Amino acid sequence: MRRSRSELLDLPGIRLHLRRWGDPAAPTLFLLHGWMDVSASWQFVVDELRRDWNIVAPDWRGFGPSQWLNRPYFFAEHLGDLEAIVDHIAPAGAVRLVGHSMGGILAALYAGVRPERVERLVSCEGFGIAPTMPDMAPERYRQWLDQLRSPPRMHAYPDRATFARRLLKSDPYLTPARADFLSRHLARVGGGTTRAGEHRHGVIWNGDPWHKAMSPYLFRLEESMAVWRQVRCPVLWVAGRQSWIVRDYASRPGDWEARRACFAEVREEWIEEADHMLHHDQPAALAGLIEGWFA
Repeated sequence: MRRSRSELLDLPGIRLHLRRWGDPAAPTLFLLHGWMDVSASWQFVVDELRRDWNIVAPDWRGFGPSQWLNRPYFFAEHLGDLEAIVDHIAPAGAVRLVGHSMGGILAALYAGVRPERVERLVSCEGFGIAPTMPDMAPERYRQWLDQLRSPPRMHAYPDRATFARRLLKSDPYLTPARADFLSRHLARVGGGTTRAGEHRHGVIWNGDPWHKAMSPYLFRLEESMAVWRQVRCPVLWVAGRQSWIVRDYASRPGDWEARRACFAEVREEWIEEADHMLHHDQPAALAGLIEGWFA
């Protein structure tokens, strides 16, 4: 495995962890992880890259080694962190962004809000979540208030080996060796709850439990689509053939095509034998697509 190094970036009210690989003098490539993931899980893709890159992979606020706020998080905060990271690493010119899931959503939004700052973009299963309707708002606010009364907690596993088995159970394309590696980064020692609801110490997911709290605000697909229409750079959509995300879009005929049509220049690629976590499942195939896109 290629060795990574850590840096800390202090922003107003938050300290972020940046994981770095490669030569700082090489072309810069930003790798943005998804929800309940961490920067270290890009390791498998990094190991498959063939050319020299200056790789910057942040841990979003409240994930992994970045500072946890122990309070509700709002999606736009991550967008602000992304701009601060980009400005810190590459203050001039346009950048190359690769994002998975939530990271892909953030990358696409940033490319629409700051089109002059993004040269090319790869979105891996980061095409936006299911649409919502205004009449869902009352129940959403009720759930939000209930969560404030009873903050979320993480499930406690007895050890990292059990956590790794949980990863293998939910992803048929993950290898035991990769699950073992992920268990040392996606999990941490801490307090959680058992399936019976009892509080105990063990191994828990390496993210602030408040990330599990539902946002009080509905996802407005129309707003995201308006931002996507402002994207000027070429965009590569990468999807796992066996992904549950793809099945979710298939349940709404025309939704996938409508989102893709928002981008002025977009190409679609599929990775076989890959679920949603395609950077864990088929890192060599994903690395090849990334390098081909930025060549």
